[in-house]
Amino acid sequence: MPLDKDVLTTGEVAKICNVAPRTVSKWFDSGQLKGYRIPGSKDRRIPVDELHRFMRSHGIPMHGLTSGKTRVLIVDADTEVLDTLQQVLASQTNYEIETASCGFEAGLCCERFKPHVVILDIHLPDADGKTIAQIIRSQDSLQGTRLIAMSAKLTDGQAYALRPAGFSDFLKKPFQVRQVVEAIEKATNIAA
Repeated sequence: MPLDKDVLTTGEVAKICNVAPRTVSKWFDSGQLKGYRIPGSKDRRIPVDELHRFMRSHGIPMHGLTSGKTRVLIVDADTEVLDTLQQVLASQTNYEIETASCGFEAGLCCERFKPHVVILDIHLPDADGKTIAQIIRSQDSLQGTRLIAMSAKLTDGQAYALRPAGFSDFLKKPFQVRQVVEAIEKATNIAA
């Protein structure tokens, strides 16, 4: 996301604040977040200075604004998977990446890092992926976080059944890095 801009769309603000675009629209419509509408359109624009003020006054972490990168948390007990994904994604994308090897560590990372996307092996030894998804979904500060499940053990039907638990996509191991990038891009595709 380009931060050399003076004005941002509601989708860009949503990504920075790690909330849904609808939440940004509500902030704007209630007058909490100042900006303007594009003439002849319903589209809203928020000046960067106003976003700074709003984030400070509401205690929203500023790291989303300063990095301007999509934050991705990868959770897998297999350190080889973690290391490989982290290295390849860091070299081929502009994502800010963190990793966790267990459910407890994933929870701590989510709270601190506020990821836009969590790629989660649903068969962690210490926690069930659906339980972790429920915990993430229950946190107001993580409502904009998208969840992508990964597993080598599920059939396509079982993977599809993960959607009601809050997963937006599924990666079947082994997968190509291109598939991971496509899943992240699809999950973070926020319209203005």
